[in-house]
Amino acid sequence: MSNALPACPACSEAYTYEQGALLVCPMCGHEWSEAVEEETADAVSVAVKDSVGNPLADGDTITIAKDLKVKGSGGGTVKVGTKVKGIRLITDGVGDHDIDATVPGFGRMQLKSSVVKKVL
Repeated sequence: MSNALPACPACSEAYTYEQGALLVCPMCGHEWSEAVEEETADAVSVAVKDSVGNPLADGDTITIAKDLKVKGSGGGTVKVGTKVKGIRLITDGVGDHDIDATVPGFGRMQLKSSVVKKVL
């Protein structure tokens, strides 16, 4: 059994700590129960599929299926075929974004499962 605590589901930071029966994130103040976290992760992994219907899970490697214009500070475009390793599925993403990942050259961002393909 691992002693490592899960990352915060709200902000993805790894600095969580236990406070009684709850887990707490000191970065954003989010509090949650570890049992709820496990149930949510199971439900998300079943529901999220890539653009061609392959089921996605935490830790999968994906490629971008279409050019994505990046809004924000630097802007730019994530090109088709960009490989993204170690994705994390989320339920509380902005709009219908359901993947949290670190995209090479752009950093941490949320993606829609409809614009990615799972690397088999």
